[in-house]
Amino acid sequence: MHLRLLDKYVLKELLYPFIFGVASFSSIFIASSLLFKIVQYITTYGAPIPAVARLFFYSLPEIVNYTFPMAVLLATLMAFGKLSSNSEIVAMKSGGVSYYRIVAPVIAVGFVVSIFSVIWAEKVVPPSKHIAKQILAVEIRGNVKPKTQDHVVVKTLSGDTQRITYARTFDESTGVMSKVTIEEFQKEKLTRVQTAKKATWKEDSWILEDGNVFTVDEKDGVTSKAAFRKQVIPLNITPREISWEQKSINEMTLGELRGYVKVLERQKLPTSDLWTEIFMRFAIPLASLVFALLGAPLGTQRQRSGSSIGMGISVIVIFVYYGIMAFTTGLGKGGVIPPLLAAMLPNIICFVAGIFMLKRADY
Repeated sequence: MHLRLLDKYVLKELLYPFIFGVASFSSIFIASSLLFKIVQYITTYGAPIPAVARLFFYSLPEIVNYTFPMAVLLATLMAFGKLSSNSEIVAMKSGGVSYYRIVAPVIAVGFVVSIFSVIWAEKVVPPSKHIAKQILAVEIRGNVKPKTQDHVVVKTLSGDTQRITYARTFDESTGVMSKVTIEEFQKEKLTRVQTAKKATWKEDSWILEDGNVFTVDEKDGVTSKAAFRKQVIPLNITPREISWEQKSINEMTLGELRGYVKVLERQKLPTSDLWTEIFMRFAIPLASLVFALLGAPLGTQRQRSGSSIGMGISVIVIFVYYGIMAFTTGLGKGGVIPPLLAAMLPNIICFVAGIFMLKRADY
């Protein structure tokens, strides 16, 4: 029973510093980048206040997602710093409670926050970023958008047939897609592939030119091939709609990213940057767990408590962590090291350091 009381006490010490950490780090991000951009939009484009307010609101989820690991670290440092300075950890050990058992609630909180952060990054961040981009382009910048795009992917569904249209380049102003590949799926099985040098928007239809049609069987592979000069494709979407359909990598969900990777892999194109992004969607939330593991012994070693000291140590650890992450992800996206290792290496380093410090703290 006393262990439950201990858990509640430790969790209570974590709660308010965690909320303080989310608010503090979010404010830092807002003040250092978002606020400056908003002022610039008002002065440069004469952006209306309602549009700016909506842009601010839809930009917050991404900022908050980055602050979860930081807030866990700060909360752990402050909570264990207070327990240590008040000699409460010594008292707990004297009562027969091991240091690892004292730290257990913090590790559990880090794990829960990590799971929540994965869900938040998948369900909330991508759609909010997409809406924020549309507000910026349409309501603030006056519909200014690049007319030429690379690696365009369009998904359409007609009955039981799903089509994925891929174009190496797309020009909205001329209505032309070049190096086009269309893959047709029946019940999630690839049945037909069309390739063409280009597709042109004419008279409300897309017309493929100089291409081939391949019939595909899951067991036998390509079963037939036919060439064509011109062919209308069932893609009922205008060039403007295609342009607005496209999402940047950080606006895609994990499912969309994996689908995009498959399309590029079939085209024999490099996908290291996309795989790195996919693994990063798990690595950043996982930082909450490793920061909890690292923050407990760091906080225990402090002789004084206080939010300013906790904030200072947090900033140092975060700076080192994201510095390593920037380096490793750059190597991963460039194909120098495997994307999974690139994304997870900062967490691995922090995990090893945390285990080492926990053993030292359990004296």
